[in-house]
Amino acid sequence: MYTHQIQIRVRYSETDKMGYVYYGNYMQYYEVGRVEAIRNLGLRYLDFEDQMGIFMPVVSINVRYLRPAYYDDLLILETSIPQLPQKNIRFHTQIFNERKELLNAAEVHLCFVDVKTKKRVEMPELIIEKLKPYFDQS
Repeated sequence: MYTHQIQIRVRYSETDKMGYVYYGNYMQYYEVGRVEAIRNLGLRYLDFEDQMGIFMPVVSINVRYLRPAYYDDLLILETSIPQLPQKNIRFHTQIFNERKELLNAAEVHLCFVDVKTKKRVEMPELIIEKLKPYFDQS
Protein backbone atom coordinates (compact mmCIF):
# COMPACT_ATOMS: atom_id res chain seq x y z
CA MET A 1 0.00 0.00 0.00
CA TYR A 2 1.25 3.48 -0.81
CA THR A 3 0.61 6.17 1.84
CA HIS A 4 1.44 9.87 2.05
CA GLN A 5 0.75 12.49 4.75
CA ILE A 6 0.42 16.24 4.52
CA GLN A 7 -0.82 18.87 6.96
CA ILE A 8 -3.27 21.66 6.21
CA ARG A 9 -4.54 24.45 8.45
CA VAL A 10 -8.29 25.21 8.46
CA ARG A 11 -8.92 28.73 7.20
CA TYR A 12 -11.76 30.90 8.52
CA SER A 13 -13.46 30.98 5.11
CA GLU A 14 -13.78 27.17 5.20
CA THR A 15 -16.05 27.15 8.26
CA ASP A 16 -19.81 27.55 8.56
CA LYS A 17 -21.94 29.45 11.07
CA MET A 18 -21.51 26.66 13.63
CA GLY A 19 -17.74 27.10 13.42
CA TYR A 20 -17.27 23.69 11.78
CA VAL A 21 -15.46 23.10 8.51
CA TYR A 22 -18.29 23.15 5.96
CA TYR A 23 -18.82 19.57 4.77
CA GLY A 24 -18.35 20.44 1.08
CA ASN A 25 -14.88 21.84 1.75
CA TYR A 26 -13.57 18.40 2.59
CA MET A 27 -13.63 17.64 -1.15
CA GLN A 28 -10.88 20.23 -1.58
CA TYR A 29 -8.89 18.65 1.24
CA TYR A 30 -9.17 15.24 -0.44
CA GLU A 31 -7.91 16.80 -3.65
CA VAL A 32 -4.92 18.32 -1.85
CA GLY A 33 -4.16 14.88 -0.41
CA ARG A 34 -4.37 13.21 -3.85
CA VAL A 35 -2.30 15.83 -5.66
CA GLU A 36 0.43 15.80 -3.03
CA ALA A 37 0.47 11.98 -2.83
CA ILE A 38 0.99 11.87 -6.60
CA ARG A 39 3.63 14.61 -6.40
CA ASN A 40 5.45 12.60 -3.72
CA LEU A 41 5.77 9.80 -6.29
CA GLY A 42 7.57 12.23 -8.60
CA LEU A 43 4.52 12.87 -10.79
CA ARG A 44 2.36 15.94 -11.34
CA TYR A 45 -1.27 16.19 -12.39
CA LEU A 46 -0.20 18.97 -14.76
CA ASP A 47 2.11 16.53 -16.56
CA PHE A 48 -0.73 14.03 -16.96
CA GLU A 49 -2.73 16.69 -18.76
CA ASP A 50 -0.03 18.52 -20.71
CA GLN A 51 2.42 15.73 -21.53
CA MET A 52 0.42 12.49 -21.39
CA GLY A 53 -2.91 13.90 -22.58
CA ILE A 54 -4.79 12.37 -19.64
CA PHE A 55 -7.49 13.82 -17.40
CA MET A 56 -8.39 12.13 -14.11
CA PRO A 57 -12.04 12.90 -13.33
CA VAL A 58 -13.67 11.78 -10.11
CA VAL A 59 -16.06 8.88 -10.67
CA SER A 60 -17.36 8.48 -7.12
CA ILE A 61 -16.80 9.62 -3.56
CA ASN A 62 -17.86 7.89 -0.38
CA VAL A 63 -17.42 10.01 2.76
CA ARG A 64 -17.93 9.28 6.43
CA TYR A 65 -18.05 12.28 8.80
CA LEU A 66 -17.22 11.36 12.40
CA ARG A 67 -16.45 14.65 14.20
CA PRO A 68 -15.97 18.26 13.13
CA ALA A 69 -12.84 20.25 12.40
CA TYR A 70 -12.72 23.90 13.45
CA TYR A 71 -11.12 27.13 12.34
CA ASP A 72 -7.32 27.12 12.79
CA ASP A 73 -7.15 23.37 13.44
CA LEU A 74 -4.08 21.73 11.98
CA LEU A 75 -5.33 18.72 10.04
CA ILE A 76 -3.30 15.69 9.04
CA LEU A 77 -4.38 14.26 5.70
CA GLU A 78 -3.29 10.67 5.26
CA THR A 79 -3.88 9.58 1.68
CA SER A 80 -3.26 6.05 0.53
CA ILE A 81 -3.65 3.97 -2.59
CA PRO A 82 -4.62 0.62 -1.08
CA GLN A 83 -4.38 -1.44 -4.29
CA LEU A 84 -2.33 -1.27 -7.44
CA PRO A 85 -4.78 0.45 -9.83
CA GLN A 86 -6.33 -1.27 -12.81
CA LYS A 87 -8.85 0.75 -14.83
CA ASN A 88 -9.62 3.21 -12.04
CA ILE A 89 -7.47 4.54 -9.25
CA ARG A 90 -8.78 4.55 -5.69
CA PHE A 91 -7.56 6.98 -3.06
CA HIS A 92 -8.44 6.56 0.60
CA THR A 93 -8.02 9.68 2.71
CA GLN A 94 -8.32 9.90 6.46
CA ILE A 95 -8.31 13.31 8.12
CA PHE A 96 -7.06 13.58 11.69
CA ASN A 97 -6.81 16.53 14.08
CA GLU A 98 -3.67 17.35 16.09
CA ARG A 99 -4.83 14.98 18.85
CA LYS A 100 -4.75 12.17 16.24
CA GLU A 101 -8.56 11.81 16.40
CA LEU A 102 -10.08 10.61 13.15
CA LEU A 103 -12.43 13.34 11.89
CA ASN A 104 -13.54 11.80 8.64
CA ALA A 105 -12.56 9.39 5.91
CA ALA A 106 -13.27 9.22 2.21
CA GLU A 107 -12.74 6.87 -0.65
CA VAL A 108 -12.40 8.65 -3.98
CA HIS A 109 -12.38 6.79 -7.30
CA LEU A 110 -10.97 8.43 -10.42
CA CYS A 111 -10.70 7.16 -13.97
CA PHE A 112 -8.40 8.07 -16.84
CA VAL A 113 -9.75 10.01 -19.82
CA ASP A 114 -8.09 11.09 -23.06
CA VAL A 115 -7.87 14.90 -23.19
CA LYS A 116 -8.91 15.06 -26.87
CA THR A 117 -11.51 12.33 -27.21
CA LYS A 118 -12.90 12.54 -23.64
CA LYS A 119 -13.10 8.73 -23.67
CA ARG A 120 -11.78 6.43 -20.98
CA VAL A 121 -8.31 5.03 -21.46
CA GLU A 122 -6.07 2.60 -19.62
CA MET A 123 -4.04 3.79 -16.69
CA PRO A 124 -0.73 5.28 -17.86
CA GLU A 125 2.19 2.87 -17.54
CA LEU A 126 4.20 5.57 -15.74
CA ILE A 127 1.79 5.50 -12.78
CA ILE A 128 2.03 1.71 -12.60
CA GLU A 129 5.85 1.93 -12.63
CA LYS A 130 5.88 4.46 -9.77
CA LEU A 131 3.42 2.50 -7.62
CA LYS A 132 4.59 -1.04 -8.27
CA PRO A 133 7.40 -1.03 -5.64
CA TYR A 134 4.79 -0.38 -2.92
CA PHE A 135 2.82 -3.48 -3.92
CA ASP A 136 5.54 -6.01 -4.75
CA GLN A 137 5.23 -9.07 -2.56
CA SER A 138 8.85 -10.17 -2.95
